[in-house]
Amino acid sequence: MFDSSKVKLGIAPLTWTNDDIPELGGHIPFEQCISEMALAGFTGCEVGTKFPKNPEELRPALELRGLQVCNAWWSPYLATRSFEENKESFINHCTFLKAMGATVVGGGEQGHSPQGDIHAPVWSKKAIFTDDEWKRVTEGMNELGKISKEEFGIQLCYHHHMGTGVQTMDETDRFLNETNPDFVSLNYDSGHFYFTFEDPLEAVKKYISRIKHVHLKDVRAGQRERCKENDMSFMNAVGSGVFSVPGDGVLDFPAIFEVLKDNNYEGWMVVEAEQDPAKAHPLTYAKMARKYIQEHTGL
Repeated sequence: MFDSSKVKLGIAPLTWTNDDIPELGGHIPFEQCISEMALAGFTGCEVGTKFPKNPEELRPALELRGLQVCNAWWSPYLATRSFEENKESFINHCTFLKAMGATVVGGGEQGHSPQGDIHAPVWSKKAIFTDDEWKRVTEGMNELGKISKEEFGIQLCYHHHMGTGVQTMDETDRFLNETNPDFVSLNYDSGHFYFTFEDPLEAVKKYISRIKHVHLKDVRAGQRERCKENDMSFMNAVGSGVFSVPGDGVLDFPAIFEVLKDNNYEGWMVVEAEQDPAKAHPLTYAKMARKYIQEHTGL
């Protein structure tokens, strides 16, 4: 079992409202989202588009419900935009996170990525970096990770993601080999590795020394195959139900938890299951995830 003083549980607001497809959960207010996070038994959350951007407004709303911000997605464009433009955006983001007491900043390179385009196939239009773009991304991440750690006390945890230039394990290998482990860690996402036909258990074993933030995402049986065969966009795949909460799909989470526990993982484990709330009732699925995690981790 995990030590609850070292490993904490959070949930992402994507279960309630999708940041890239406003019609998925667009009617659900921010206050309902965070109240149901707390009601389901979580103590941390990531940040969604409906969250107040002012820490003085957001902080009391979360504290009232016993929640704290653990991370917030940031979109770098190091492959396609200037480093200075990325740096300015990153510093503003870290300033917000520090004000909220977060210790992790996540996100994955968006240069050439089709992930947010509902019309762009995520398989055939996947980003492929040139050697020059790889250099821009990895060197840029090293510099930004140094800034976040030394100036803000926040660890940069890179998120491998469907549709991006760091999607597969081969690409993750290259990214980690070309970045400084002192400044750049990995945001491991079980569902994204499985969705790209990698073994998430082998991935957590291979990258455990670099993993400082964990996303728990399950994949429903047969859904990745359907999505690839139809060359669906990432957003259409999400809307059609490819992802779910831990325990509702095919991933071997007990084995993944065992690797994390045996290697003394410390940090957040965050349920991040993008779904259509009209098809998957958010509070029901949040409670389902919380119960499953408690049964298999003791947390």
